[in-house]
Amino acid sequence: MKKYTFIIVALITFFISPYLTKAQAPAKEASVKVTGEVTSALDLKLADLQQFKQTEVTRKDRDGKDHIYSGVILSEILQKAGVTLGKDLRGENLTKFVQVTASDGYQVVFALAELDKDFTDRMIILADKIDGKPLLPADGPFRIIVQDEKKPARCIKQVTGIKVQFAK
Repeated sequence: MKKYTFIIVALITFFISPYLTKAQAPAKEASVKVTGEVTSALDLKLADLQQFKQTEVTRKDRDGKDHIYSGVILSEILQKAGVTLGKDLRGENLTKFVQVTASDGYQVVFALAELDKDFTDRMIILADKIDGKPLLPADGPFRIIVQDEKKPARCIKQVTGIKVQFAK
């Protein structure tokens, strides 16, 4: 009997315990890092987004069904990071662009002027909700939504980084 007890304890110790430990470890909270040509880099978590004014954008899915996304206008996040916007967005600053990166490495680019309220009325938000509920894990927790763009290619899912850069 002692022999079997030893074998069972060994199996649990070497093969099962590591999985139990991983399952109990707390998951790192997701965030979006705002970096590059900024005066104040940001590391935004879901709770941080709630400190901004919330905006809703309606966007169709692939099946043509309207969904209401809610989140923060991207230019407001950039403004908090100290990005050149508004009356100062001219000359050399017009060569700046924003590169948005997803967790799988997918990237999209926006000219900084595309995000500035002085240049456009188009709404581009960093969303964390769809139809009043958190984004599904396959889409979130953060997603860029571009209102009124014909193709959803720049409605990037699982956003992890926003980097402001000068064009070369």
